[in-house]
Amino acid sequence: MVCPPVVPLRVLRSIATVATVLFVLLSIAKTQAENVLTTLRREHPRLIVLRTDEERVKKLLSSDPMAREIFQSIQREAESTLKQEPIRHRLIGPRLLDQSRRCLSRMYLLGTSYRLTGDKRFADRAIREMLTAADFPDWNPSHFLDTAEMTHALAIGYDWLYAVMTPEQRQKIREAIVEKGLKEGEKVYRKGTWWTKTPWNWNQVCNGGMTIGALAIADEEPQLAQYIVEQAVQSLPHAMANYAPDGAWAEGPGYWSYATHYTVYMLAALETALGTDFGLSNQPGFDRAGDFRIHVIGPTRRAFNFADGGDRVGSAPIMLWLAAKFHKPLYAWHELYYVGSPQSPLHLWWYFKPVGNLDKEPTTRWFRNSDVVMMRTDWSDQAIYVGFKGGDNSVNHSHLELGSFVLDGLGERWVLDLGPDDYNLPGYFGSQRWTYYRLGTEGQNTLLFDGQNQNPRAKAPVLACYDTGVRKHAVVDLTAAYNPGNETASAKDSVQRGIAILGKDWVVVQDEIMGHAGQTVQWQIHTEAKVQVRGKVAELALGGKTVKVFLLSPEKAVFQTLSANPSRPQRQNPGITRLAVQTPVPQNGMTIAVAFQFNPSAKAEAPKIVPLKEWPGQIR
Repeated sequence: MVCPPVVPLRVLRSIATVATVLFVLLSIAKTQAENVLTTLRREHPRLIVLRTDEERVKKLLSSDPMAREIFQSIQREAESTLKQEPIRHRLIGPRLLDQSRRCLSRMYLLGTSYRLTGDKRFADRAIREMLTAADFPDWNPSHFLDTAEMTHALAIGYDWLYAVMTPEQRQKIREAIVEKGLKEGEKVYRKGTWWTKTPWNWNQVCNGGMTIGALAIADEEPQLAQYIVEQAVQSLPHAMANYAPDGAWAEGPGYWSYATHYTVYMLAALETALGTDFGLSNQPGFDRAGDFRIHVIGPTRRAFNFADGGDRVGSAPIMLWLAAKFHKPLYAWHELYYVGSPQSPLHLWWYFKPVGNLDKEPTTRWFRNSDVVMMRTDWSDQAIYVGFKGGDNSVNHSHLELGSFVLDGLGERWVLDLGPDDYNLPGYFGSQRWTYYRLGTEGQNTLLFDGQNQNPRAKAPVLACYDTGVRKHAVVDLTAAYNPGNETASAKDSVQRGIAILGKDWVVVQDEIMGHAGQTVQWQIHTEAKVQVRGKVAELALGGKTVKVFLLSPEKAVFQTLSANPSRPQRQNPGITRLAVQTPVPQNGMTIAVAFQFNPSAKAEAPKIVPLKEWPGQIR
């Protein structure tokens, strides 16, 4: 069958944009017409975890082994934290962010330990942390993520530990939240600084941190708190529109996690403090956000880590919140049992024991707003899995990686994405960004023409997505990526890539190139496997397993291996090999077809080359 939906992407985007604009206008009207703090819960705690949650979780600990295991892990970490030094005002590059995040983690950790045990050592240590942060000269508002996360941290500590603080401690911490956090945010909202309008993760993180801070001190500073909450509620839909129509996040899985965590923090705090999230959770696609996490994680438990993200999956307690909010227990099951190792405090507060499995979940998904496709043979650990990148090179945090892919099979990752480099490299988010190996096209599993980067503003639409169970494939139009100055796929030089999974034996990567005559095209992948090349055949060995790779076309080309290590101070890539094919493009164009064989014992013949236009399921 053709992968649903079949509504043209441009129509879906138009609908989402119109819906977002209308929602923003309605939010503005609503928040200006009434005091958003009218329903404020007056007692503490009121942020995310209420007093009733304490009783529920304590009962849970007496009956549920997994809940007890999570709690014991939290306790061990909290005990360890008691022996560590408090945070300090130390910038790394332009960022205080690692200290803000450390403080935030400790507030949830120590606050949870105190609330569930009554052991005042944990409360005292958290208060010490907050007083230390309150003494900082500032929370680095020039990089506002730092301010937002520190405001979030002290707001949680202030709210959760309100009853055990002295009046003097409350005053000092509250004043820090106001002066170093909320008033800095107020300046930003009044100026209309860029992050209040951006559709990317800064929006959620900054609005979320400000909202939680405002709700923590809303009874003492109602005018300021009301203004902050109104502005954040009006701003957040700019970013939430990116979840439409199917829950994906174009900044990649790493920033899906960051953005979605802060979206949930904000919505959860609004609900517990005010009894409403002002309809924000009803934004199109947000109820499907967990679908993206489920499909972006391969059978090796490594993510398809396009953009600035590593392939380590990490934990996502928000999957439990999303599961409860939208009545999707599969999200919770996936987090607790498929990904496993839940151990954060919010895993415990949002915990419930779901029943489920992935048997009925589709094995192929095309996420249309991001134009990425994930395909797998089944949901076992040994499945073949392909994550395939179309989309838009100009998306925030993107690399020049249109057409790139990752490949899992036999329990190993055979083709990997290198992930980001050090954010503190000169010009990483500026003029030097595309000079770095991991960010430019040279560091991707795609095509290079004459060694040049792809067009940084190019878009690569998915043309086909197809799944019959036995055969799964997707086709992406890369034409614009290799035509500088042309951001759409209308230039005379055409490049298309198709990737097909054939049964459980073969994966075919097929590129069709028209034009570009006389240029040298380089096909390449990055792999952790040991590589042996014999002309048109390469053997990859990894984890005691072997995969053979066959160059089916062009006839006169052969495989070669290349270094994957760039010049320092860029990150090196030890143990990584580039398997490549270099060949001139003839006047009449060419096809590059490479087949990965996962089941040599089947003794099947290499797949026949079929033109991409004859691959079924075309959508144009």
